[in-house]
Amino acid sequence: MVKTNSLGFRSEIEFTIIKKVGYKRILLFGDSFTAGDGVSNKKRFSDLLMQMLPSTEIYNYGMPGTGTDQQYLLYKEFAKGIEHDLIMIVVLVENIRRVNAKHWFYYNDKKEKIVFQKPYFKQENKKLVLKNVPVNPIQFKFEELPESEKERGRHPAIKYIINKFGLKELKRKLTKYQPLPQYKRSDNKEWLLLKSILLKWISEVDKPVLLIPLPLYDYVEEQSNYKNIENRFKEFEGMDNVTLYSPLTDLKKYPVEQRRKFRFEQDVHPTPLGHEAYAKAFKPKIEEIFNKYNT
Repeated sequence: MVKTNSLGFRSEIEFTIIKKVGYKRILLFGDSFTAGDGVSNKKRFSDLLMQMLPSTEIYNYGMPGTGTDQQYLLYKEFAKGIEHDLIMIVVLVENIRRVNAKHWFYYNDKKEKIVFQKPYFKQENKKLVLKNVPVNPIQFKFEELPESEKERGRHPAIKYIINKFGLKELKRKLTKYQPLPQYKRSDNKEWLLLKSILLKWISEVDKPVLLIPLPLYDYVEEQSNYKNIENRFKEFEGMDNVTLYSPLTDLKKYPVEQRRKFRFEQDVHPTPLGHEAYAKAFKPKIEEIFNKYNT
């Protein structure tokens, strides 16, 4: 069951400027994992957290198909003047690819892969510059995209075997699979762009920020090594108004058989059980921040 408010965000409530008396308010940003693709509104971790945290409302600005760059623009457009006590930025770690893309891909009703243009940032003279605004609304087929813009697999021959026979576990053994090599080095240009966007966003916020790198199932189910991603996000530790929280350790406390049920059988989005695990993991950290800042 999906319900939206008048702004078009998935929410059971309208987003108002002034807080309710005696209430705390959290502004939450992320992509489809945060928006709750695949589950009803009330089964999402944001709505579950509102049940767990007394006198707290959460405005879920999650937007499917977006990267951290677009989520920052959503904050500026729709949320900058909204009263709040905490901002949660949930970065699905795969977003490092999205912020470095000029296009994103969707399937239409004919199952054709369609390319949409998007706003994006570039670093010029050590400054972030917003490009492609306003966005050209014209869409085109993936085959029409220049070859330089198409994502290429690192092991195409093996990828063919995997697609044909579904041998995903074999692939990981053969390739020492690392789904996001962009996190390998601190001076990697893809990481530097994502980091710069987050730093700019944080610099414009005068309230506490809870920064949550959300791991893909590859890491939750211990099929890939998370160390590089962990090291990169540690670069945010020690900032005055930022609390960095990586939920992976808490998620791995569940038996691996249960962790597999955190995502759907044929889809990587979190199930109701996955959202429940997220909510239980996030709750103590939110309470810690509220206590620390006496909000």
